[in-house]
Amino acid sequence: MELAGSLCAIATPFEAGGALDLPAFGRLLDHQLESGTQGIVVAGSTGEAHMLDELDYERLLAFAVERIARRVPVIAGTGEAATAKTIALTRRAKALGADAALVVTPYYVRPTQEGLRRHFCEVAEHCDIPVVLYNVPSRTACDMLPETVAVLRDTAGVVGIKEAVGTPERIHATVQLQRPGFVYLSGDDGSAVEAMLAGAGGVVSVANNLVPKAFRAMCDVARGGDRDGAKRHMTRIGPLLDALDCAPNPIPVKAGLAELGLCHGTLRLPLVELPPGSARTRLRDILLPLAGAAAP
Repeated sequence: MELAGSLCAIATPFEAGGALDLPAFGRLLDHQLESGTQGIVVAGSTGEAHMLDELDYERLLAFAVERIARRVPVIAGTGEAATAKTIALTRRAKALGADAALVVTPYYVRPTQEGLRRHFCEVAEHCDIPVVLYNVPSRTACDMLPETVAVLRDTAGVVGIKEAVGTPERIHATVQLQRPGFVYLSGDDGSAVEAMLAGAGGVVSVANNLVPKAFRAMCDVARGGDRDGAKRHMTRIGPLLDALDCAPNPIPVKAGLAELGLCHGTLRLPLVELPPGSARTRLRDILLPLAGAAAP
């Protein structure tokens, strides 16, 4: 199993009434695979993981595992605020057939660096599945520092990090931590090109949901070290990334998927749909030409 290149943090589609929409999920998965996406994260923050009950989670992950059929890695979001709960969910993801677990730093509780070290060591020790660390302090109020990651990368079972802090300093520090068996995946679309040009192995992307072919092409060029080519791709995709900043993720992504006719724009509370207006019009006007879609 190789975790590298253009990976998608896939959205979870719901029917208009809020029920899980597995037929639409199948369309999303097929669209990703046909477009060259190299890995799928199921039930991450873009997938509204915290709005899924236990049955939804199991149905969603089992469906993805069966549909993808080992063509690319299936990475299950399994992070919880408590270590014991994280271990239980990670074991369940393994039983359902996931290839790896994406484990976010415990949110809300704000652990120390030592608490983070012990948390991830416990998860890796007690769960027989590759673990990808996930650091996204803008959502968790917890920043796992490179010094802590440097210790954890030598823990058996820990195979990489999705790092969503995209500053030049953090990119440089995280790139230096890579070694065989431990990959750095960018978790920030806006700085992903710079991360890959610096040596990161790939990106777990939000915008990939909407333009997977364009994102794969950009990743291939950036990972190949072609700065000018990567800049051209980023110039093309950049306006979409800006448009997706109009509301918290995954609200704009769901709106974009609805515009493409791939699923309803339904979210579960407390998230609400992007309302009609200038932000939605701008998103639509940028997305449709970029995705090669015609306006309905």
